[in-house]
Formats: sequence, structure tokens, C-alpha cells
Amino acid sequence: MAVNFVDRVVLHLSAGAGGHGVASVKREKFKPLGGPDGGNGGHGGSVVLRVDPQATTLLDYHRHPHRKADNGKPGAGDERNGADGPDLVLPVPEGTVVKDGDGRIVADLVGMGTEHVIARGGRGGLGNKALASARRKAPGFALLGEPGEEVDVVLELKTLADVALIGFPSAGKSSLVSVLSAARPKIADYPFTTLVPNLGVVTAGSIRFTVADVPGLIPGAHEGKGLGLEFLRHVERCSVLAHVIDCATLEPGRDPLTDLDVIERELSLYVPDADLGGRPLAERTRLIVLNKADVPEARELAEMVKPDLEERGYEVFIVSAVAHLGLKELTYAMARHVETARAEVEAVVPQRVVLRPRSVDDQGFAVVKENGPDGPFFRVTGDRPTRWVRQTDFSNDEAVGYLADRLARLGVEDELYKVGAVAGDTVVIGSTDDAVVFDWEPTLQSGAELLGARGTDLRLEEGARPTRDEKRESMKDRYAARAATQEELDTERRSGLWHLRDDEE
Repeated sequence: MAVNFVDRVVLHLSAGAGGHGVASVKREKFKPLGGPDGGNGGHGGSVVLRVDPQATTLLDYHRHPHRKADNGKPGAGDERNGADGPDLVLPVPEGTVVKDGDGRIVADLVGMGTEHVIARGGRGGLGNKALASARRKAPGFALLGEPGEEVDVVLELKTLADVALIGFPSAGKSSLVSVLSAARPKIADYPFTTLVPNLGVVTAGSIRFTVADVPGLIPGAHEGKGLGLEFLRHVERCSVLAHVIDCATLEPGRDPLTDLDVIERELSLYVPDADLGGRPLAERTRLIVLNKADVPEARELAEMVKPDLEERGYEVFIVSAVAHLGLKELTYAMARHVETARAEVEAVVPQRVVLRPRSVDDQGFAVVKENGPDGPFFRVTGDRPTRWVRQTDFSNDEAVGYLADRLARLGVEDELYKVGAVAGDTVVIGSTDDAVVFDWEPTLQSGAELLGARGTDLRLEEGARPTRDEKRESMKDRYAARAATQEELDTERRSGLWHLRDDEE
């Protein structure tokens, strides 16, 4: 049988990587030292989940679970920045719940147009034009673009409806939806005709609400028997549950009271997602619908068990979807309970937003000593050190030096000293998956700094190029020094301090 409805998929998502910055020098006639003009790389595209009214199933993602956004374009010379990669927007049905690999809820997508960035694109690298400063006027390097995030998520579709029709297979749930609303589900006289939830919009007076025909449940549904878990998932969001009981069934061991007890037990054993704020299914408002009253024997049985069900505290309705009996009373009762449930939801006080600013002494990184198979090492963690390492071109010595300067200014070297690191110790920056390992060499202060800061060019300093008069004076000084030297040599020769060899006559 072809699959045409999917309500749970595993997606492998990859955001786009940022484009690399470029190191370039402006070259123009009569301007041999035009300065850096390398552009920045574009940002990578993000993966965005968006609620789309046209999306009704997750089937497309079941067939193509791997999705990747476009990368950002690299920069170019003449201060040309690379283009940003477009975001990859994935349409999902309303009511989709996003979970991570550990089962934690990441987002609950409710409301048309709701968006959630599930994988963020990498930042583009800076070109040497953006890295230039008063102290670094001629950077010979650029930063690399960051890789995009890669995540594996689970999408679960949970039907958004006010009323759920539940019961055994072939109890007449689809028939009720077809007569209460304009929905036209598939109806047949064999079990499990309904394999997907069917939604219908019902109007009762001034109230409009949605009714979901949930596929049939059987004993053991809470354990997954008969696709029970997939069916019960679509009941979680419904505020009113209507038990549709078949009073005309000929199966042995089946009667309205037994059917109700079996389904109630399955509802009590099913555990909904607590993070969604849903109450246990056994605590929802429940109605009893004794169906197929157009059959004389079924109607007699319904009238017989109705007092017993009312003694249990249920509101009971005897209906017939085929003969359209008792539907008006049932519809208005559903509307009344839906209106009450909506008022309770609107009365809930919205959760207070708590802002937790970063502490003033928070350095933004941490250094810890760990033990590995090759001995102890020091791990540096934090957003900024990890990002800086990803942006560094380790084939460029100047870029590596720039990274060392940034880490030193951040205070990483001071923290390494505090935790006991010495020269030659192994230092790891980043998490376990993409860490960078190197032997630590502390920054030394020596006379090399007198030659100028890293990334500077003395030819570009203001006042470094002499004027014409200064060049003439310098040339006169050189000529005078040469003449003085020549005169000194002649004096020494005449005084006899120089002696010629015999072969130099």
C-alpha cells in the first residue's frame, strides 16, 4: 500500500557555511601602495521551519530526509562582499512538534506563519579590508567562513482539533465527521478503514470548532498495538474527547460498557508530552456517543445502558450518523464544552519572561584540566574562542599570530597560567568533535615588537615617505660622507700606511 500520510519523521539538516573573506591589495596605476581591499564572505543560509496552511503531512520529508541550505559566497577584491546564502524554508503542518535526538521538545509550531530557525547558517569571514585598523594597516590574511550547524531532529505532527472522536474500529467515527461537517473521509464496513486523522469544521450557533476523526483504538494501543501510539498522538491537543460506541456490533465479548472501559484504560495509560502543557487524557472532558441507533436492537441496547453511563457522570447521546438522529443535541453539547475549554485557556496567565544578563565577571570562556589517553591536557571552551579557531587559516602564519593575539587579549593565556599550564603543554580549543589541538607556547615580550606590530607596514605610515627636499638633503649627506671617506683613504695612502705587494705594481 502506498504511503500518503506521515506524521513522524527524522530529519538530517545542515545549514550553509559562511563564505571566506579574501586578502587583497588595491592595485592601481601610480598607486602601488593602495592598501587592503579584500571583501567579506557572505553568511550561510539557515534552515527554517514554517507553518504552512498548504502542508497537511510530513510525507515529503519522509521521502527526502536530508536537507541542506546554500553556502555564502566568498568575498573578492575591490571591497566586494560575497552574497549571503538564501535560507532554506521547510513548510510544515500546523501542530508540528520539533524534538532533538534526546526527545526534548525544541519548538511547538502552532499558528499559521510561525517560524523557527532550527539550524543557523555560519558567519561569513572578514576580508583584510575589515581587519585593517590604525595599528594593523596592511593585514596579509583574511578570516575563513564558519561552518553551518548540523542537527538531527524529529518532527511529530499532532492534530490541532477541539473535539476528538475516539473508539474501536468501525464504530462510525468517520460517518459522524461526514455528517457533522463538510469533510468526506473514506468510509467502509471493515476495521481500520481510517488510517489518517480526518478534520472537519463544525458550526453550532455562533461557535465554530474542529472535530478530528482519530483512527480506531484497540486494547494495548498505549503500547503501540494497532498503531495505537501514532493514533493517540493526535488526541493530545484536543480539549474534548467523544467516545463513539458501536451499539450494533456482533463481535463476541463486546458491549458499550466493556468498550468504554477498554478505551478509558488506554487513555489513562498513555503519557502525553508534559512539556506541551497538556493534561492527562483521562482528565479531559468526555462525552459518550451511542452510535447506530437506526438499528432497532442497537437503539434498545443504547437506551438500556444510558442510565448506567449517566451514573458514572458522563453526558450520553444516542445518535445515528446514517439516519441523522440526535446530531443537533450532540453538536451543541460539543460547542458548549469547547467554549468552556477555550475560556479556561484564555484565562491562563502568560508566563513571565525573565531576563538573565551575563555576569560582569563572566569572561565568556572556561579553561579546565582533563585527562586523556596520552596524558593530561587543558581544554578551552567558549563561543568566542571556538569561533575564532574556526575562522583561522592555519596555513597563514600571520593569521595564526592574529589568533594568538585575540586569545591573549581575551585572557586565555592568563587563565592557562592560573590552572597550571606551562610551555609545551597540550591545549585543546573547542568541543570534542571539532577541537583544535596544539602545543602551547606563551607569548614572549622581546625586541621584535620594535619592528612594528603584526600586520603593519611602515611604508603606509603617515610621514614615512620623505619629501623632495628631504631626499635632496639626504643625498647631499651621502655625497659628503662619501667624499669624506675618500679623502681619509687618500691621506692614509700618502702617509705610507698602505703597502703594496710585489705583484701589485
